[in-house]
Amino acid sequence: MEDRLGAVRFVLCRPRNPQNVGAAARALRCAGISRWAIVDPRTLDFEAARRVAVHAEEMLDKPRIAPTLREALEGCSLSVGTTARARPERPLLTPREAASRLVAARGEVAVVFGDERSGLTAPEVEAVDLLSSIPSAPEQPSWNLAQAIAIYAYEVRAAALSAPARARSPRSPADPGALAALDRALAEAAGRADKPGVRRRLFKTLDRAELSEREATLWTAFLRQIGKF
Repeated sequence: MEDRLGAVRFVLCRPRNPQNVGAAARALRCAGISRWAIVDPRTLDFEAARRVAVHAEEMLDKPRIAPTLREALEGCSLSVGTTARARPERPLLTPREAASRLVAARGEVAVVFGDERSGLTAPEVEAVDLLSSIPSAPEQPSWNLAQAIAIYAYEVRAAALSAPARARSPRSPADPGALAALDRALAEAAGRADKPGVRRRLFKTLDRAELSEREATLWTAFLRQIGKF
């Protein structure tokens, strides 16, 4: 399943330190991940970045520069945002759990990182489907950006290499991407009903039901259809 790595993109929001950008490029190259995007970069000093991007200098020639996270995530069926902060009603996956879900999803997927100072903004947290955090010692809960990228890159590669090929049918359990699409449709429906706070609780109920692929697709289509009335 190494070809699954071609569907993974890493997204860096507002990186400030060129050494972090260069070290990120090296980590992604080591993991066999070639797709990445930089959102609203606060540094374009790629010359300084090249000095630490050992044998991965070409990665710095082709990052996609996007003005917003929404644009960087276009075409993704599933996105995982990384954070050091717990959020009510949103479980934090470990990097290994996050990688497993990314590899299991069909279509393109993304791992999203915030800037070195404050991480992801509140709107960015809402824009991603899942949240993940690296377990850390309480006295030092925040990982360096480049270190965090290396950890997730390794876990994604390991998950892709160990994932068995699976035949899918409408009765197969819904993959993480299908569940993410359902969650987004539910968010839209809850917003139209002026009840945004119920979205997470309702999704937890559906998630516990262990929907099949077909059931998740039907729920998503239904929620989107009622939004047209």
